[in-house]
Amino acid sequence: MKLLLAAALSLATTTAIFAEDKPAPRAAAPQAPRSRGDVDVKLNLPYAGNDNPRQMVDLYLPKNRTTDKPLPVVVYIHGGGWSGGSRAGGGPAAGFAASGNYAGVSVGYRLSDEMKWPAQIHDCKAAIRWIRGHAKEYNLDPDHIGITGSSAGGHLVCLLGLTGDTKELEGSIGEFTSLSSKVACVVNYYGPTDMTSPLMQGAAALSDDRAVVGLLGGPLKDKAAEAKASSPLTYIHAGAPPFLTAHGTKDMRVNFNNATKLHEALTKAGDSSILLAMTDGGHGFTSPELNKRVQQFFDMHLRGITSEISSEPIPLPAPAPAGK
Repeated sequence: MKLLLAAALSLATTTAIFAEDKPAPRAAAPQAPRSRGDVDVKLNLPYAGNDNPRQMVDLYLPKNRTTDKPLPVVVYIHGGGWSGGSRAGGGPAAGFAASGNYAGVSVGYRLSDEMKWPAQIHDCKAAIRWIRGHAKEYNLDPDHIGITGSSAGGHLVCLLGLTGDTKELEGSIGEFTSLSSKVACVVNYYGPTDMTSPLMQGAAALSDDRAVVGLLGGPLKDKAAEAKASSPLTYIHAGAPPFLTAHGTKDMRVNFNNATKLHEALTKAGDSSILLAMTDGGHGFTSPELNKRVQQFFDMHLRGITSEISSEPIPLPAPAPAGK
């Protein structure tokens, strides 16, 4: 069981590709454990009251629950530059469900070629409300919902964590609009947090980022308000849920300073924040040590299991030179 969970957690940190002029080879999408014998999978559950395949969730329920009490929920939001990616496979949500201690939910949302900002955060909030709306049906704990996502998914989980019940971002999607979209904790893998500044470095930072332009619907000079409104840093406040951020120090797609800005702002506001610098890591990585700390984090904030989570940097092998 522990091996299944570790495998799913490792896949959660697989490289997420943004849309670029010359995209890097696409990494495999996160997948659920190969054996689904430990989980019941309920696919394509609509949260928006329609049949749009992007506005659906997949629910992973353990067949062998470790408790009869309502289960805490780990929610996974996929990356892909807001223009690609898929909820298929469930990522770490499926792995946590396989442990028997959690339910898992993998969220789909409308991509930027279908709808521009703020449709993506409206969808994600509707999915959280859907979980609360169906908590009794599936024996879920609506007060212990944790979220995780990488890259563009990291951006969206940061926004979710910082804007629980923020009226202007709630939207009106789904049948549970009277319920809260608050979450209990956030695990952010290398998500953009400052959309007003270039995400990349060097020459790539001199022109507008195509993924950001695609999300906001135009060049930054024309979309300054949207860039600020879509930046998690805009919503820092005292009383935010606990955050854990893992980010590669040599990430050339989303600058490491997105992680340091978030961590420093949360800490200044008096919020709980753990920054795990993945030393020499790029845009995507795997690490057993990171998986252990993420499990500690969710166990602490969703199950009440107290532990001391190290914030020491985690060394990784240096990225291979270009062309290798």
